[in-house]
Amino acid sequence: MADPRQDGTADLAIVNARAWTVSGDLPTAEAVAVRGDRIVAVGSDAEIRRTVGGGTRVIDAGGKLVLPGFNDAHVHFLAGGLYLIGVQLRDAGNEEEFVGLLKDYVSGLPEGQWVTGGCWDHEAWPGQKRPTRWMIDPVTPDNPVLVHRLDGHIALANSLALRLGGVAADTANPPGGQIERDARTGKPTGILIDRAQELVRRAVPEPSDQRRLEAAQAAMRYAASVGVTSVQDMASAGDLRLYRQLRAAGRLSTRVYVALTGLTAAMAEVRAQRRGSGDPLLRTGAVKIFADGSLGAGSALLFEPYEDDPSTSGLAMHSEDELCRITEEADAAGLQVLIHAIGDRGTHLALNAFERAARRNGRRGARHRVEHAQVVRPEDRPRFAQLGVIASIQPSHCTDDMRWIEKRLGSRARNAYPFRSLLDAGARISLGTDWFVEPLDPLPSIYAAVTREFPGGGPPGGWYPQEKVSVAQAIEAYTLGSAYAEFQEAQKGSVEAGKLADLVILSRDLFTIPPGEILNTRVEMTILGGQCIYEREESVL
Repeated sequence: MADPRQDGTADLAIVNARAWTVSGDLPTAEAVAVRGDRIVAVGSDAEIRRTVGGGTRVIDAGGKLVLPGFNDAHVHFLAGGLYLIGVQLRDAGNEEEFVGLLKDYVSGLPEGQWVTGGCWDHEAWPGQKRPTRWMIDPVTPDNPVLVHRLDGHIALANSLALRLGGVAADTANPPGGQIERDARTGKPTGILIDRAQELVRRAVPEPSDQRRLEAAQAAMRYAASVGVTSVQDMASAGDLRLYRQLRAAGRLSTRVYVALTGLTAAMAEVRAQRRGSGDPLLRTGAVKIFADGSLGAGSALLFEPYEDDPSTSGLAMHSEDELCRITEEADAAGLQVLIHAIGDRGTHLALNAFERAARRNGRRGARHRVEHAQVVRPEDRPRFAQLGVIASIQPSHCTDDMRWIEKRLGSRARNAYPFRSLLDAGARISLGTDWFVEPLDPLPSIYAAVTREFPGGGPPGGWYPQEKVSVAQAIEAYTLGSAYAEFQEAQKGSVEAGKLADLVILSRDLFTIPPGEILNTRVEMTILGGQCIYEREESVL
């Protein structure tokens, strides 16, 4: 049999499909041909069938929707994998269930082993009160506990963990963090906000190499099952080392762009001349910096105090001068800078830092990013386009937070999650989930961007419906937009000849079904570089 690579036939052909290409030249197509790891032809069934030979795998899509593989522009990938193999608290509907889940998990652990993970959400509980160490101490007497709220900006430690971390009644709040204290006794409640978590986290042993490997494998399997072929990971230097080991062993099945957290780690990578290596599977070149905290923790930085706590306007992780200095130094080194900014003042300060860096360094085309951009004043929205700054957004935060955000922000909630306004102002948008904070599945995020309704429906017409976007806009932001955000739009993000053959086949056509049915759509198949890495067991393909 002739080698398909030599005689011009395809290795893989997807026919009888509705391919949404995310390309202006050919928006839709019936079929796609792949040779090696690249798309070689996109067009009609008849055209693509001419590339089929004896060695070609032919997939009849049965009229189903084919899209570029999803590219999640903001994840905590290995942390998400550790959550998959750790304690799961997201489904706790009240305090009793929260305690019960911890009790069940701890019952299978040896004495002294740390309990981490979590993803609990007290805002979903009837009383909406934060848990305390006194709730969980009776069921965790012999195991230190540090479990995070789903946004990662609040953690709960039990008494044993606080003791191991050296946190007592007289422990001062660290800069950029807060130790919550009982109003009557002044004793720590176990709630640690933002950088206060580090007081206990430093006592948590590093995961073993084997556990980190298990976490990476779990994360990659999960990504493939939900059609995510690329992630942009807010990672540590240790995470990057593991990715390099997996890449060298041929075991990396998700494309990863690493943004190292903190300037020290990122500059070490620059000095090692490893940034932006160009490897389609693993690349570096970005640094993540924090401007503020989160709305859920009450630490997102606002111009005016919180409606439900007038004593605070949030927490600044750096002074404005320090944020600008770090940004300028990173920009001068050629790094892409990703600033976590959620509150309106946090976003404003991030844009100021980018503006000053451009003025000082004269660098253009840097594609710096504001990560989250959850509350943005109207006067700051045009600045994204003016400065060439990307808004890296996670729409499913909106449908989580809109349950309580008006309690926090009052009338300022109208400035929250301004998806359409940013697009209309000319901003480049990339989409993601912030996994582990939200599930990695892109479909709930697309649903949130398109409907701005709760998963069960409502409010009627959507919350601040003028900020809804179309299905096409959401998909483009999740594919080509995210590729642009990592300088890879020439390599992936659309179904075009010459690009990487990263593809996903969905069970339903997102363009024709009622928006509510987006949540009932499943991934039938995920293809990475021309290789099928996931196929749903019930799939008829």
